[in-house]
Amino acid sequence: MTRTKKTGMKARGGRVAVIGALGLASVALAAAPAFAKGAVEITAPPTAQVGKTITVKAHGDDDSAGYLHQLCLEENGFGEGWHQETCSAAVKGEARVTAHGTSARRGNLRFRAVLYGLTSTHDQNPVRLHASDVVTVHVR
Repeated sequence: MTRTKKTGMKARGGRVAVIGALGLASVALAAAPAFAKGAVEITAPPTAQVGKTITVKAHGDDDSAGYLHQLCLEENGFGEGWHQETCSAAVKGEARVTAHGTSARRGNLRFRAVLYGLTSTHDQNPVRLHASDVVTVHVR
């Protein structure tokens, strides 16, 4: 009888330890932030001639439920800082945008694409979801 009680106590203590560890693991996983999958890609020519057309294309998507997506191209060149060139319409699913422009002088132009999440087509507070890598176009 004594032997049964000790075994029962050890088994019960082991079960409590396992249940406690599983509970702690589930709380830790629930507290960890969930990241949505998404990406933004941008393409531009590596070089361009002064006065010739430069075409920059980008596309991006995010699997955030309930969001409309808007993709914007931004440019940084000749000490001006980053500024928006153009934006796509707000769409569900993958957003695409293309910009055509010319440079009047030599130097490096840098471009990036930024994907925003919107709750409606007239959302005044878009949420920045992803940004692309910066691509540089050398204008000669």
